[in-house]
Amino acid sequence: MSLPPNPPPGDTTVTKETVTVKILDKEYQVACPSEEQVGLMQAAKYLDQQMRSIRASGKIIGLERIAVMAALNISYELRQASLGGVTSEAEAAAAKRIGGKIDDTLNTVRQLDMG
Repeated sequence: MSLPPNPPPGDTTVTKETVTVKILDKEYQVACPSEEQVGLMQAAKYLDQQMRSIRASGKIIGLERIAVMAALNISYELRQASLGGVTSEAEAAAAKRIGGKIDDTLNTVRQLDMG
């Protein structure tokens, strides 16, 4: 693969390349600046691990639900890291309730789609 030519001085255009990531055995193509490809690949690997863990638990079925729960878990982790705090039992219970509400909503949407 050849690299694109360097942009002229003063050009702030970001060159993006297509990167293929594999999540739960499905391939996705994502446009990404070349300097961010390693981070993207690491993020995709982490997401894949989280989704596989959720699927392996057997409690959540369906790719969409697994993806939503993984996104919720990762968002919660990020929030906790940014706050630098430790999770209390009340916060853990709240996160569990939110997950339950997401499951209920997805069930309702799926039933509406079938009907």
